[in-house]
Amino acid sequence: MEELAKAAGIPVRTLRFYRERRLLPPPRRDGRIAWYSEAHLARLRTIAGLLERGHTLGGIAELIGAWENGRTLGGVAELLGLEGALTAPWSEETPVRLTPEELADYFGEDVTPENLTTALDIGYIGVDGENVIHISRRLLDASAALVHEGVPLAAVLAAGRGVRAHTDALADLFTQVIRTHVIGPMDDLPPAEAHRIAESLQRLRPLAKNIVDAEMGLAMERRVRAEIDAWLRQQAERAEGGAACGTDGGAEADVDGSTDGGAEAGVGGSTDGGAEAGVGGSTDGGTKIGTDPAEPTAGA
Repeated sequence: MEELAKAAGIPVRTLRFYRERRLLPPPRRDGRIAWYSEAHLARLRTIAGLLERGHTLGGIAELIGAWENGRTLGGVAELLGLEGALTAPWSEETPVRLTPEELADYFGEDVTPENLTTALDIGYIGVDGENVIHISRRLLDASAALVHEGVPLAAVLAAGRGVRAHTDALADLFTQVIRTHVIGPMDDLPPAEAHRIAESLQRLRPLAKNIVDAEMGLAMERRVRAEIDAWLRQQAERAEGGAACGTDGGAEADVDGSTDGGAEAGVGGSTDGGAEAGVGGSTDGGTKIGTDPAEPTAGA
């Protein structure tokens, strides 16, 4: 409640008064935790706007009651209907209540004070007595799957913090586009225009999610392809280096080559202290097997 009052710029006692007058819908409760949403914040801002226009709290309560019962009073029902369209959930996440034992079943020894503090700071979990409330079944299952694959929970949380920052930036981008090209100025909005905007937002909600999903898939394909290409280049470079190293320090088999203290299989080569198997070769201190017709022999 304190966080909601701070976001709305009103004292906590005022927020309690609004709740008592039923100007606010009740929060969603999970045990002893009361979950307020963007819809509650939008309602508080609507109330502030109506007060600035000169409406009394009694009149505002009547207008809200008329809207909730489907009656229209001076276009205010359309305004509150637009409020509902603006603050309708964009996600379908289901919170999960976990005992300490269940949390350990998910993450084992990675359930450390440091990791719990990080998860609280990111907003993944809340504490209700001895239990933990995770904000999303899908995020919980994905995190556990990564840990079971060998990724430390600390690394999963660090990646989650980065993903949160990038998705917040994406949400800002979509919000600016919608505010500029769909909603437009909100001052003195005619009832018919409020109805049009509400319907447009209903149509745009799945489109934004589809765009992010498609772009994420394409981005992963690009990154994986780049990683594979880099690995293949590295393997090719290693293979080339190994082949070059294999030709150094070996025997020479070229024509007219020579070896010292070894055997020569080339034509016209010479060996020192070894054997010659070629035509016209010579040996020093060894045995000559071949003959050269142009060379006189002893005793001829």
